[in-house]
Amino acid sequence: VIVHDVNELTEKLFPIVEAMQKHFSAGSGTYYSDAIFFLSVAMHRIMPKEITQIIQVDLDLKYKTNIRDLFDEFDSFPEGAVIGIAREMQPVYRHTFWQYRRENPQTKVGDPPPDGLPGFNSGVLLLNLEAMRQSKLYNQLLEPAMVQKLTEKYHFKGHLGDQDFFTMVGMEHPELFHVLDCTWNRQLCTWWRDHGYSDVFDQYFQCEGEVKIYHGNCNTPIPED
Repeated sequence: VIVHDVNELTEKLFPIVEAMQKHFSAGSGTYYSDAIFFLSVAMHRIMPKEITQIIQVDLDLKYKTNIRDLFDEFDSFPEGAVIGIAREMQPVYRHTFWQYRRENPQTKVGDPPPDGLPGFNSGVLLLNLEAMRQSKLYNQLLEPAMVQKLTEKYHFKGHLGDQDFFTMVGMEHPELFHVLDCTWNRQLCTWWRDHGYSDVFDQYFQCEGEVKIYHGNCNTPIPED
């Protein structure tokens, strides 16, 4: 077991983390403003070169299968993809992108699957560190000026840390992501059902297939066996 000092890592990535916090946290002192929620976006710059792949997971998960099976997903990455991630299962980004959606009525941004772009959930992340190191495009997108440019284009102000960044980049460059099946990150939170989106909620929330990982996000109880 190797323990890493978050403050030390954040110092190494300060320009990147600072830019991310400005756009993807709800303000100083909030839960997601903590720097640890942004380290995944540049993990390839702080991990030793000999580490080529990492699975990063939230704590509020329950595994129904062997985590080794998840590592096999790295073999399914299309060329150019650097991160494996599942779709967000609530209409949170339908809400966040409301202004962009209003100005671009034909867009799929924020729409539900299978044809829409609902955004991502970072509870289960496959980081191909070697691919992240090699990808010129991905590293350009980490530059504060590029982050600023994209947030302006999409009128984006988020509060969910790294997953906001991955979601916004995914709207612009879906080729950077290998989309995991919903069964690898079966989110259980239903907050948006009761906050203005009951009419469309189930289009985002449905997930067919045998669940491999339950994600009890927003403190939702996870089903007992």
